[in-house]
Amino acid sequence: MTFVVTQACVDIQDKSCVQVCPADCIYEGGRMMYINPDQCIDCGACEEVCPVSAIRYDGDVTGADEQFVDFNAEFFEGMDVKGARKLGKIDRDVEFVAALPRKAG
Repeated sequence: MTFVVTQACVDIQDKSCVQVCPADCIYEGGRMMYINPDQCIDCGACEEVCPVSAIRYDGDVTGADEQFVDFNAEFFEGMDVKGARKLGKIDRDVEFVAALPRKAG
């Protein structure tokens, strides 16, 4: 089990979660943040600070957000990443997120 970032993060990317993550497992994509399920230690620190409640425990994700459990894992397929802070922004997203209409603002 792990925490995941859901659709509420798209075009927000507040990054408060990155600052509190002791596992350095939250990566910045083009339009949203992603949690690497292989690195997440299930501490929940990120969930508490997310201003838009986009981060949820994967077992608690329901409805349309359920697909984001897979999307968080899909983002890291074929990548050998060991830490988000040093890597910086990865300017891409999973196909579903990339195809979403941009939020006004």
